[in-house]
Amino acid sequence: MQSKLPGSFSDLEQWLNERRVTEIECLVPDLTGVARGKILPREKFTEDRGMRLPEGIVAIGVTGEFPASGPYYDVITPTDRDMHLQPDPATVRIVPWATDPTAQVIHDCYDREGKLIPYAPRSVLKRVCQLYDDQGWSPVVAPELEFYLIERSVDPNMPLKPPKGRSGRAETSRQAYSIDAVNEFDPLFEDIYDYCEKMELNVDTLIHEVGAGQMEINFFHDHPLGLADEVFFFKRTIREAALRHEMYATFMAKPMANEPGSAMHIHQSVVDKVTGQNIFSNPDGSPSQAFYWFIGGLQRYIPAAMALFAPYVNSYRRLVRSNAAPINIQWGTDNRTVGIRSPVATPAARRIENRVVGSDANPYVAMAATLACGYLGVTKQIEPTPECRGDAYLGDYQLPRSLGEAVNLLRDETDLAEVLGQDFITIYTEIKEVEHAEFMKVISPWEREHLLLHV
Repeated sequence: MQSKLPGSFSDLEQWLNERRVTEIECLVPDLTGVARGKILPREKFTEDRGMRLPEGIVAIGVTGEFPASGPYYDVITPTDRDMHLQPDPATVRIVPWATDPTAQVIHDCYDREGKLIPYAPRSVLKRVCQLYDDQGWSPVVAPELEFYLIERSVDPNMPLKPPKGRSGRAETSRQAYSIDAVNEFDPLFEDIYDYCEKMELNVDTLIHEVGAGQMEINFFHDHPLGLADEVFFFKRTIREAALRHEMYATFMAKPMANEPGSAMHIHQSVVDKVTGQNIFSNPDGSPSQAFYWFIGGLQRYIPAAMALFAPYVNSYRRLVRSNAAPINIQWGTDNRTVGIRSPVATPAARRIENRVVGSDANPYVAMAATLACGYLGVTKQIEPTPECRGDAYLGDYQLPRSLGEAVNLLRDETDLAEVLGQDFITIYTEIKEVEHAEFMKVISPWEREHLLLHV
């Protein structure tokens, strides 16, 4: 059973006292979802009630690079001034693998005028949730997060392999939903569940997915901000637990060429704050107009938002025909070949699943973007296409096929910029341009094999 998390700084102090915490990891998620920040002694944390970091620290690419010039500096000052980070007491969690009593707390980023930094991922999700709040709605989400366990590999030039389980053998065949295949890694999952319980994370079920060594964890339905925090914590937890069992856990969208990719499916519904009713259902239990408009918004805006759902060059290797990932924005009921699925559910639990998002996406950014698409659909009353009742893999590709194409679509989409914030779109697209340029410097084995002596 979960304890009540602190709601104020004095509550936070009491929480830390009860657990005799001596050290605090002060964290802020950057655009990639990497935890950045400082580790402070307890006394220093209590005295300062926050910290300062350069404002560019949440606006760097996965390689740690940032633009040398351009629109990036229309948002971030060239002098790289400080931003003030304040802890959100409700995010405090124990660090279960630490030797000394240690807590971790997520911080929000503010400028010197006390305004939220608009391009920080947590700020973007807060902005979108506020738009829902202004309409009298409360968004509800539930992510399903896939990941691979892989054998330790320190050479990035070598292909990855599944790890050996208790039997001493690695998986070589499809083991979807196999209980025995999960039990191969019992000691690891016992640690993961123990860590999650100590961190009070709302994890629901664990299943073995289609790929060799591929697992999925489902989270309970809840408010997006709290769940994005939990996914952020969960990724750290899984990686740490795997390391302690001599293997890696990866959230790459496509880590192995001949295995399916990993997704972060996001289930979404919206509750009327006055009535407490799901606005996707009519009183007679039938789907409401808002349900169809939400789907219409996802169909209209997902292609432009793909750089937010599939943020790396590798992400687009996952989105291939007939490989457990969508290739288009068709929608259907109880249909896993489409990008937008309506699972079988009671009227109260009617929801829409965005199956396009990769597990490599930043959870704050991905949840903000998918809710933004649905919000635009409802507020602009966008009608969806007719329901797909067959195999959507037989249809045309409707999603960008590369990061470069996706970035251009995102940069040109003004409606999404209005909802997510123009400053965020500017910073994000500029960073993605830098990452793409870095990737293009690399000559792949395929190029050496097929081009070296033949062109």
